[in-house]
Amino acid sequence: MNTAWWAFIGTAGFAVLLGPVLIPLLRILKFGQTVRSDGPQTHLRKTGTPTMGGLLFIIPITLVSYYLAGESREVILALVALVGYGLVGFADDFIKVALHRSLGLKARHKLSGEIALGLALSMLAMMLTPRGTAVSLFSYSIDLGWFYPFFGLLVLVATTNTVNLTDGLDGLAAGTMLLASLGYAIICRLAGHDGLAVFALAVAGGCLGFLVYNRYPAKVFMGDTGSLALGGALGMLAILTGTELLLFVIGGIFVAEALSVIIQVLSFRLTGRRVFRMSPLHHHFELCGWHETRVVAMFWLAGAGLAAAAVVIYLLAG
Repeated sequence: MNTAWWAFIGTAGFAVLLGPVLIPLLRILKFGQTVRSDGPQTHLRKTGTPTMGGLLFIIPITLVSYYLAGESREVILALVALVGYGLVGFADDFIKVALHRSLGLKARHKLSGEIALGLALSMLAMMLTPRGTAVSLFSYSIDLGWFYPFFGLLVLVATTNTVNLTDGLDGLAAGTMLLASLGYAIICRLAGHDGLAVFALAVAGGCLGFLVYNRYPAKVFMGDTGSLALGGALGMLAILTGTELLLFVIGGIFVAEALSVIIQVLSFRLTGRRVFRMSPLHHHFELCGWHETRVVAMFWLAGAGLAAAAVVIYLLAG
């Protein structure tokens, strides 16, 4: 069997085996989710569900990827993104559970950490890998030169926060990221980034194993620990493969969630009216009467289509 598929199977199995150890530990430590009172009222029953569950896939992804492809600089950078953004999220989650503050880290502190990490990773990618400084789409290419790290920074901060916004329903972020990672695994193999293909399939496997415990009704939440880590991994896959603009397709669900928030805020400030019943978008469908599982299934289906479309676009562009 191909090494990359061993990464998928290994991380999925590792995450499943880690669940019965980590989830009870999170309960003992009383690391339970604090649910915002201004959200959908059906979510109040989720109060106290263990959070920081992103460790369930961060640990397997890191160990398996390093074991199978640790000689690759690209994989090391991708792992630094995964773990680094996971640590920012962990700090946010810890403040939430320790101080019982639903909003966690102050926004400026959280953003500062994301920016510093994003700038460092973008510069390292530019200097240590074949990635270079050009941004391409089909036959068009723009060389950003030393401005590239700032573009890479924007990509990483955007992906981490859009994945974070998507993590609002049981299984939604993990399932959507699973599909996007599978799409990126194919793109990595087509582009000759075999190490990154291992990493992408490890991320997909970790998400699959996590879904055993995060599907409705969730026994554990990934928290910002998990959502920021996954966003960092997705953004780094885009940077290292030179497919940043393709993120609008392969990460289309995350983009739609972010756009719904932007549209909602702008509409309310400019007109005093809201476009959606609630944002992000998944909450709008909930308040329209859709059951949580129906919303998640619809988003997964759309995510699968977008991942497939991204692969087709990549093939056509090649």
